Amino acid sequence: MWFLFAVLSSFFAALTSILAKIGIEGVNSNLATAIRTVVVVIMSWGMVFLTNTQNGITEISKKSWIYLILSGLATGASWLCYYRALQAGEASKVVPVDKLSVVITLILAFVFLHEEFTAKAFIGCVLIGAGTLVMVI
Repeated sequence: MWFLFAVLSSFFAALTSILAKIGIEGVNSNLATAIRTVVVVIMSWGMVFLTNTQNGITEISKKSWIYLILSGLATGASWLCYYRALQAGEASKVVPVDKLSVVITLILAFVFLHEEFTAKAFIGCVLIGAGTLVMVI
């Protein structure tokens, strides 16, 4: 099931880039990010209430709160930078560079989460890095 959701995530991320590039024309990138964020907040809380999981908020640990807040700050920083890059550059070049996050995630997962970094993962990282270079040059 995780694979289906990962594929859907990839599709919606691609759609997001195209829709954002069209919608950001003539709009300040910070304002565009704020509008997008409001929509995401409404949609997310809608899903919480639709699935009746709002009562779980009181059961969240202090550690989880801290890391979820930090994750939210990282997401905000990522979106602000992404929209600024998308406004200034071509989507076909901005998006591949943004997807270098895959390589960075693998490295951070190895360092901080002690996940296995296999030869296959290393080769994948090299190929993603090389592919990004080829696409932006």
